[in-house]
Amino acid sequence: MPLVKAKIRVGHSPDPDDAFMFYAIAHGKIKTDGITFSHVIEDIESLNQRAFKAELEVTAVSAFTFFQVADKYALMPCGASLGDNYGPVLVSTRSMYSKELQGKKIAVPGLHTTATLALRLFLPAFETVVVPFDQVLEAVKSGKADAGLIIHEGQLTYEKLGFKKVADLGEWFYEMTRLPLPLGVDVIRKNLGRDVMRKTTRLLRDSIVYGLKNRKEALAYAMKFGRGIEENTADEFVGMYVNDYTVDMGKKGKDGLLALQKAAVKDGILSKSAKIEFVDM
Repeated sequence: MPLVKAKIRVGHSPDPDDAFMFYAIAHGKIKTDGITFSHVIEDIESLNQRAFKAELEVTAVSAFTFFQVADKYALMPCGASLGDNYGPVLVSTRSMYSKELQGKKIAVPGLHTTATLALRLFLPAFETVVVPFDQVLEAVKSGKADAGLIIHEGQLTYEKLGFKKVADLGEWFYEMTRLPLPLGVDVIRKNLGRDVMRKTTRLLRDSIVYGLKNRKEALAYAMKFGRGIEENTADEFVGMYVNDYTVDMGKKGKDGLLALQKAAVKDGILSKSAKIEFVDM
């Protein structure tokens, strides 16, 4: 059988969970026979914008964005970040009911993020204030926004910084569906061909498995992307979003993805359901 060769640019975010997943590939811990990887590290909203133009061969994207680029990209069943009864957190400087935020300004980490989609499903009427994900809390603190939607490790640190939870959108989605909320997914361009798609997907899965089996060394690398958070916080965050679902999202993960898309279509946020192609590992 001929060696499958390809040069693959991988887009992922500068966050502990993504760094953990790609550690083995980035540091030559697994053999990538014939596949050469280079890494493009940008925030998730920038990667979403690249995906609309199909710039990268492989990239992390928000599930919300994937629904809109599914004609160009296939979904890798590994590499997904799913919140199983937890997810993006809506916070404010004071305790309040979510209904108090109707029509108010809410800082969000990008219009194409799954977090913002979930918020639109949860709270239909609000004014978006788009800021980089790591400036959401500052936007709330300064009064630029009445509340903020936090993703990444901010989900674990907001209380220490004096903010109050209004709602956890992962909890809300689970209450509605009894399914995990798919936040970020890894996708691969369909025009690479079946053999390259399958081999690249297996290599990503192997990289994730290596990290889980060699947690201490992978976590040490991931810590470099933690923006100064403590090791135990980074470990907890990685545990939330790099787990069995990340190795293979399985039926529950796929059902969660379809349920999210169905809700977005029902509410008129998406015009139609996309046909989703999964890469066969």
